[in-house]
Amino acid sequence: MEYLENEERCPFPQIHEDRIEHASTGMPSDVLLYDLAEFYKTFGDSTRVKILYALMDDELCVCDIAELLGASQTAVSHQLRLLKQNRLVKARRDGKNVFYVLSDDHVRDILNLGAEHLKELTEGRHGL
Repeated sequence: MEYLENEERCPFPQIHEDRIEHASTGMPSDVLLYDLAEFYKTFGDSTRVKILYALMDDELCVCDIAELLGASQTAVSHQLRLLKQNRLVKARRDGKNVFYVLSDDHVRDILNLGAEHLKELTEGRHGL
């Protein structure tokens, strides 16, 4: 089967009821789709993605992350708040310090899958 790029319109409109029915059986609810779109928006900022990568292997405090990224503590705190609200990171208090870590392995998997996908696309463009 050949797939064409930039072919968003049907040249001869024809409804394929069987395909529509099949696709609709796997379609999540509108609420879940909305929540999923909001979740992925969190990855739409490179600073937040950098923070997530910084937390891949170890917990870090705001000072550590700010130093690593060359950003202000205020900016990092703001991004961490958003990441925490979306349950991508969690915090642990140790005395006066608060350390952040990825909330679970799913976050690591999402980052790795996205990077792998982009790498394959890049290799596909340049490797042939």
